Amino acid sequence: MNITVKRHTIPFLGLVSFILFFGCTSFDGRAQQVLDNLSLPEGFSVEFYASNVPDVRQMVLSDGGIVYAGSRDAGKIYAIADHDDDFHADTVYTIDQDLRLPSGVAYRNGSLFVGAVSRILRYDDIDDQLEDPPEPVVVTDTYPSDGHHGWKFIAFGPDGKLYVPVGAPCNICDSDKELYASITRMNADGSNREIIAHGVRNSVGFDWHPGTGDLWFTDNGRDWMGDNQPPCELNHLTEKGQHFGYPYKHGSDIWDPEFGEQGKNSGQVFRSPARELGPHVAPLGMIFYTGDLFPEEYQNNIFIAEHGSWNRSEKIGYRITRVPLNGDKAVSYDSFVDGWLQENGAVWGRPVDLLQLSDGSVLVSDDHRGIIYRITYNP
Repeated sequence: MNITVKRHTIPFLGLVSFILFFGCTSFDGRAQQVLDNLSLPEGFSVEFYASNVPDVRQMVLSDGGIVYAGSRDAGKIYAIADHDDDFHADTVYTIDQDLRLPSGVAYRNGSLFVGAVSRILRYDDIDDQLEDPPEPVVVTDTYPSDGHHGWKFIAFGPDGKLYVPVGAPCNICDSDKELYASITRMNADGSNREIIAHGVRNSVGFDWHPGTGDLWFTDNGRDWMGDNQPPCELNHLTEKGQHFGYPYKHGSDIWDPEFGEQGKNSGQVFRSPARELGPHVAPLGMIFYTGDLFPEEYQNNIFIAEHGSWNRSEKIGYRITRVPLNGDKAVSYDSFVDGWLQENGAVWGRPVDLLQLSDGSVLVSDDHRGIIYRITYNP
């Protein structure tokens, strides 16, 4: 395995040399212990796909099989290459660095798109230029520059448009700017931007139902209403312009102590969550599983990466959850992979995003350890 940092390659000399060379910033002596401690349903297993991907966040797969990943505080964009097609990364390239919170990545027609707060950047013909990446094209620089909830998850929808959420610039507030607390979409060239969902505090993950094409998304609930409320949310957009409650209403029936009365008197119809999730679990990336590796009962299930609470008196989340559907109804909500949160409250990992590979296995990014895991099934 080689670790490439934009035009410079450092040979990988095995696990021991890796630890000695890089220190314990991304793959330390506890990493294997973390792997061994993860709990999955019978028949499923988890392994390392890539290490030394500091602060890794959203992932996307190119037509050529390259996994691209964003980061947040690290300011870097990565390309993770599996040159020999054995479903284990061989080389991690740094495509760009010193960007502002470049968490979101999307791919279309040979180009990598990156969401960096106020800007959407585009790197053309990227698969063929990993050793010497091109300078990015600025698709748009008209999104808000606020750092609070400013990092983005981005993705192309079935309609060919780029979907970009805009988080609220606060914990709880009622901004007079319509763009905040929304999900937008636009053409790939940045034109014709429109708001398709309102009242979305901070969505950092979404996907489209493989049957209906409807957008489903996670949303992070507000803080400082206690340990057990409000819930975070899994939401389902059925028509353009729906309002999902923020800042007036949380979950299905919790009116905000500051803005609730304003919401009650607004005449606005607020759409309830498709499923209330745990309070403060911080749901980020989500996917519909469409592969044929997992058992049939997992087909079209939603998998959610719960990053984990940051201010709850007893931590919660730090796991992958599963939500099966019956039609449009979320019938249950259960843990699928856990073990990153220890019984004593110690945090050994924080899942961020999920990505399905061509063989039906699923990658999970962990920004706490700079690791990408791979989940497989073998009965």
